[in-house]
Amino acid sequence: MSFYRHLLRPLTKHYPPVVGFGKLLNISRSFAFSTPEEAAAERRRRKHRLGIWTPSGILRPDPNYARPHPNALSESDPMPLPETTSALTGPRLNLHNRVRNLIRSGDVDSASTTARQALFSRTRPTVYTCNAVMDALLRARRFDDAVNHFHFFFRQSNITPNVVSYNILINTHCDAGRVDSALQVYRHLLNNAPFPPSPVTYRHLTKGLIHSNRISEAMDLLREMLNKGHAADSIVYNHLIDGFLKLDNMEKALELFYELKERCLVYDGVVHATLMEAYFQKGMGKEAMDSFKELLARKFDMKAVTCNALLQVLIKYGKMNDAFELFDHMLAVHVPVGLVSVNTDSYNLMVNECFRSRNIEEAVRVFRKTGPKPCAMDVGCYINIIGKLCAENGWVEEAEKLLDEMYIKSVNPDETTFEFLIDAYFREGKPYAAFQCFDKMINTPLKMAQPILSIFGTIAPSSEEPGAKHSVDVGVKASVGFYNKVISGLVNTELFGEAQEILRRMAEKGVKPNLASYDSLLMALCKEGKLDQIKSLLDEMAMNDVALSPILHETVLNAFGKEGWREGVERVLQQNISDSSASVPQFQQVAT
Repeated sequence: MSFYRHLLRPLTKHYPPVVGFGKLLNISRSFAFSTPEEAAAERRRRKHRLGIWTPSGILRPDPNYARPHPNALSESDPMPLPETTSALTGPRLNLHNRVRNLIRSGDVDSASTTARQALFSRTRPTVYTCNAVMDALLRARRFDDAVNHFHFFFRQSNITPNVVSYNILINTHCDAGRVDSALQVYRHLLNNAPFPPSPVTYRHLTKGLIHSNRISEAMDLLREMLNKGHAADSIVYNHLIDGFLKLDNMEKALELFYELKERCLVYDGVVHATLMEAYFQKGMGKEAMDSFKELLARKFDMKAVTCNALLQVLIKYGKMNDAFELFDHMLAVHVPVGLVSVNTDSYNLMVNECFRSRNIEEAVRVFRKTGPKPCAMDVGCYINIIGKLCAENGWVEEAEKLLDEMYIKSVNPDETTFEFLIDAYFREGKPYAAFQCFDKMINTPLKMAQPILSIFGTIAPSSEEPGAKHSVDVGVKASVGFYNKVISGLVNTELFGEAQEILRRMAEKGVKPNLASYDSLLMALCKEGKLDQIKSLLDEMAMNDVALSPILHETVLNAFGKEGWREGVERVLQQNISDSSASVPQFQQVAT
């Protein structure tokens, strides 16, 4: 008995108390997110970044909606349930990221090939990867390719589509002017899919019907949407209101607007922007501003797209004071992840209007203005203001400051950014500054994440901790046309040495020169009679298999002919033409 009593003895005497499970959760949460709301916001942000955001109707479908048998696979039977985001793990997530990166780089064909080839491997793409390819083809306005990919992925390859897949297909048919085909897809979705249509489905359909002058059918679709238990969607209402306004039916448009206000307490301010535009066009400025003030009085949390639509209307009709007040309000309430009320398009709208009104100082001030949470600028936003500053006399120095700011903020400039500056330097008679700017472009390191570069095989995997981000120093890669443009500008200002230096840099950066790379420089050297430099360039052209044009050929012969070496140079030129495989240059042997 004493033995069992010993086993039942409390352990607190010899061991510290165990931390409760709730406290343990609180302790671990301090290392990640302070509140569950922040964790949920981060999950939404990650899904948006990966392009796998699924409407809530998919994850929490209507319980009264008739679900088919999950194993139904035939065309006539209802489809099985689509994959959830939990399928995006391991190799399938890596495949998805690889396809998304190819799409971001503009190589849609390679993204499509990668996804299609994966269907015949052990790592089959998820529905989210297929949707990303279809959406990229739609944005490239390759409508037939998008439709063919839908049938290939979801009909031939037995991948189950989700509502986003159908929405992309419906949007494709509507943008291509095939509204009847889009309606057939919608009916098929209603009859066969294990999920109901989403509000986005009705947005695409109503917009397509209105553009096809079938507004009565769009109204019927709105009533069908409401009868099926969907909430009143302000974008669907906005399409119809805009359609009636274009038909000069203000009474029906206002009727729909008031109906929307009754059905939902919070609605998209884009509807107000549409009404304001109509009021201004009719000369009813007071009614337009009253509608705008009514919207602000409701204190909705408006997203950047909505605010930008309002800004456009205010700017278009000269209400700049109200536009600046709205812009300041957008900056004040901007809380990234939770509420993104301002984006780079907002800045571009305000900056462009300041330049249009010749208020350049105000444009720079607006560009640098931030709220409590700054907006992350992208390269397009910097290109917009740098290009406009370079077009104005006396503002190149400010553009230079913005270029340096891009490197500080890890915003990688591109070729267009430097092209604006270099054109401005040549225009202002500063060719050496242009040369230095080009040198900075191709030699200043850009910081890029290793996982992105490793997709293209440009770096070897690191032996350090997995998942850690590393940076690789690479400069901006310029096209051969940009090299030729800079060389031509340097030659026109008689900076021959700098022009030859740019030619040398082309070889270092792996850019193959063409005839235009040598044409202007050889012409100028022939005119100056610099025969040694001409021979060096001719040797380089021979090694790069670049043939002389007839005019340049005659100009070179005339330059050497002044020194009595025409026949020797012509013989070497003919020899190089007849024996293009010769790897040893022969021009240095002329006249030695």
